[in-house]
Amino acid sequence: MLTDPKELLEKYWGYTTFRGSQEKIIAAVLNGRDVLALLPTGGGKSLCFQLPALALDGICIVVSPLVALIKNQVDSLNQKGIKAIGLTGGIPFDEVNNLLDNCLFGNYKFLYISPERLQQEIVASRIQQMNVNLLVVDETHCISQWGHDFRPAYLECSKLKELVPNKPIIALTATATDQVVKDVKSILKLENAFFVKDSFYRNNLSYKVIWDENKKQRIKELFKGDSKCGIIYVRNRKSSIEIANYLNRNKFSATFYHGGLSKKEKNKKLESWLEDDVTIMVATNAFGMGIDKPDVKLVIHYQIPDCIENYFQEAGRAGRDGNPAEVILITNKTDEQIVKKQFLSVLPDVAKLKVIYRKLSNFFQISYGEGHNTKHQLHFNEFCSRYSFNPLLAYNALKILDQNSVITLSETFNIKTTIRFITSKEQLLHYLEKNDSIALIVQTILRTYGGIFEFDTKINTFLLAKKTGQKEELIISILKQLEKAEMITYTGKHSDMEITFLIPREDDLTINRFANKIVERNNTKKEHIKKMLHFINNNTQCRSRQLLQYFGEDPKEDCGICDVCVTNQKKSNTDFKTIAKDILQRIDSKSYSSRIIIELLPYAEKDILFTLQQLLEHGYIQINSKNEYETT
Repeated sequence: MLTDPKELLEKYWGYTTFRGSQEKIIAAVLNGRDVLALLPTGGGKSLCFQLPALALDGICIVVSPLVALIKNQVDSLNQKGIKAIGLTGGIPFDEVNNLLDNCLFGNYKFLYISPERLQQEIVASRIQQMNVNLLVVDETHCISQWGHDFRPAYLECSKLKELVPNKPIIALTATATDQVVKDVKSILKLENAFFVKDSFYRNNLSYKVIWDENKKQRIKELFKGDSKCGIIYVRNRKSSIEIANYLNRNKFSATFYHGGLSKKEKNKKLESWLEDDVTIMVATNAFGMGIDKPDVKLVIHYQIPDCIENYFQEAGRAGRDGNPAEVILITNKTDEQIVKKQFLSVLPDVAKLKVIYRKLSNFFQISYGEGHNTKHQLHFNEFCSRYSFNPLLAYNALKILDQNSVITLSETFNIKTTIRFITSKEQLLHYLEKNDSIALIVQTILRTYGGIFEFDTKINTFLLAKKTGQKEELIISILKQLEKAEMITYTGKHSDMEITFLIPREDDLTINRFANKIVERNNTKKEHIKKMLHFINNNTQCRSRQLLQYFGEDPKEDCGICDVCVTNQKKSNTDFKTIAKDILQRIDSKSYSSRIIIELLPYAEKDILFTLQQLLEHGYIQINSKNEYETT
């Protein structure tokens, strides 16, 4: 059996040298030391634990946050002939039991689990029986409430050392501020760990911010020409479907990916992209973590992310092969208001949280001092409707109560009803003439949800019941009737949220215990948005330099390839008169649109647009009926 990391690296991965701090990290683990490693996306974090685990006798336990990430790494190891198992959600108890037996007796080298699995007694007790050689907490920023992906279940990782004492633990992440690092060290008890932080600088990535009102047109232009493998990040599921369909209609090869897809659908779409059957993935931020596709040439953010950490992590999925790649954020002035509304307006403050907690207790008729360890089924939409709560604000409040051990939310909570009309409008009208009793409800659906003939649309059956004055059960039965008549495709899951009250009701006193934490966390969220917007609007400082400074680095040089650096270089060589002269020469004999002019001339886009505006205002040029510029 090979035990030398370099030999294992060459045998299984085909490399002969290590990158960055990989060799130092592996040596520390093999010497039995705990490690906290901050490595850039694409910096080879997985090898830092996979190689020492292969070199040591026994099995490595890896805690990982996403099903796609676990599947990708388990499949990759198995393809190399390395025995690995992934315990994700949805596996029946008997199968979990058999898989754990395989880990005990089947000479497996890796067991990947979600953090929720650590809460299960069968998993915890079996891990204690295994010959564990290494403990791994991947994407470890999820453990910190100050991190951008805080996941309460990750706090269970603190149990790992109790389950398997005297074994090294390695914590890895690609995005962590000083506050997050401090939290990770404290929660995982890594005060004496070997700490490594490689530079997050990626010299092959060109960061750009493009201001454009017509984002879809700009996407077409960015992907035209050579077939570029790319990812477009959007904020919601509807946008992912809409943009993928738009690209396909325009003869590009695209698919979409979001958290609402079934496991089978996700795997199919992921494989089609990884195998280059499609070149463009349009996705929500549910996509990409831990997925190693080296040839991504273009990552586009269609909307403003909620923090620099998310932006940087998603950006890092470009150019992992070391070749030049672009990271482009397309925005406009409207986006700034949207991002504030979406992320800040639904943050419950202390006063709002107290109201929601009090109303929740009233909803279940729980008296003061009562309710301890009682379990209830909550019809979430009915709760929000009765007290006129914004659903997202109310849901965020319940999550805060869950995170602070006031209540627990059932992990199985899921309300998802999607429909799509698959008939023509004429056929639908003919059907409604024969079934006039359901016409009002169908018309209400059509008025409430746009694009319902084009793509699967998430609908709220409780809201439709309110609008039509009918019972929700009737709405659901009509949807089933329409599905049977082949008028619509229908996916319906109607399960209420299960809530367990962990402590007796004490109203304001309950919330006061962690009120300061809520204030701090809301301030952190606001600061995240503020810094993200500052990054977008700062067109005087190198983009790479801005990002590195955010993560505590002090770069000595500008990158030279971001939009700011390129603009600054052009500024030093050109002036208004030069640009104006070139524009007038170009359009003297033929009219062009502003986009064509930008492509033809070697100047910064904003400088060209400014010059066009000045030439228009002074009457040197005009715009014709085709929206093209021509001389007067």
